[in-house]
Amino acid sequence: MNKKLLFFGFLLLGYYCTKAQTVGASPEYIRALTSQWKGERFPDGRPRVPDDLLERLKPLSLEDVWSVLRNKGYQNQFEGNWQVVNPDSVMTGRVVTAQYMPLRPDFSDLIKEEGKKEGRGQHGGTNSWPIDILADGDVYVADSYEKMADGTLIGDNLGNSIYAHSHRGVIFYGSVRDMAGLSEIKGFNGWVKGSDPSYIQQMMLTSINQPIRVGRATVLPGDIVLANKWGVIFIPAYLCQEVVITSEVTELRDEFGHQRLREKKYLTGQIDSEWTEDIKKDFLDWLNHYPGKLPMTKKELDDYLKERNY
Repeated sequence: MNKKLLFFGFLLLGYYCTKAQTVGASPEYIRALTSQWKGERFPDGRPRVPDDLLERLKPLSLEDVWSVLRNKGYQNQFEGNWQVVNPDSVMTGRVVTAQYMPLRPDFSDLIKEEGKKEGRGQHGGTNSWPIDILADGDVYVADSYEKMADGTLIGDNLGNSIYAHSHRGVIFYGSVRDMAGLSEIKGFNGWVKGSDPSYIQQMMLTSINQPIRVGRATVLPGDIVLANKWGVIFIPAYLCQEVVITSEVTELRDEFGHQRLREKKYLTGQIDSEWTEDIKKDFLDWLNHYPGKLPMTKKELDDYLKERNY
């Protein structure tokens, strides 16, 4: 009986290995990777996190977002030390991943053959394949093993194509060419590890929308990215709403605390420790008379505060 089960197991393993020999991950596999997301999805299986959450994410600090993720057990979602094409711009979006490796002819031939079966473009290099599938709001994230010379994934031509598809940009654990040309593409941005005037050679695309490593971070297709001049954070799609509302409330708490400290209403220790009931009441009153527009709806705020001891 055990031998039969073992044989059946090998058959299943062989089946799944055969199914895995594709360039692009299947929608079923992406759904399995992101199974905790319960909302709308793209046809390729990636979570479709709403546009308004992407916008609300933009002004939030990396520290506040990182704090929420770490409290949820996600310790490996940040990478820093980037060269940024347009450092004063912030980018958020939905991740499309790509993996590159040093060229191995037999493997490269298999990838090209599989790409042909999948209907991917046969003109130009395989580094155009991830670009062809980008949708509005997507961010192209690639691991090209930090290769500099001869590892440039894009120049300004492909940069223009990326922006036309996604209205976003790229995050490459590797290099690009023509930073000057890329910086002139209005709206485009990029986080890269370096630039080089050479063109891409002796490397190959191995997968699209599979899990990849970007420095310290593990990245899945459909993750939500927050990128600014201080670094990049990858947020699991199912946590995005909680990350946004928690970070927004944290920043409101900080704003309130800073104001009250400037007014010398409370001592530093009172603001930095667990708040008394009087401070909590003062904070709620301050929120009710907030001079600007709150980043969340009143219902979202009330629901959040109801369940937390702030």
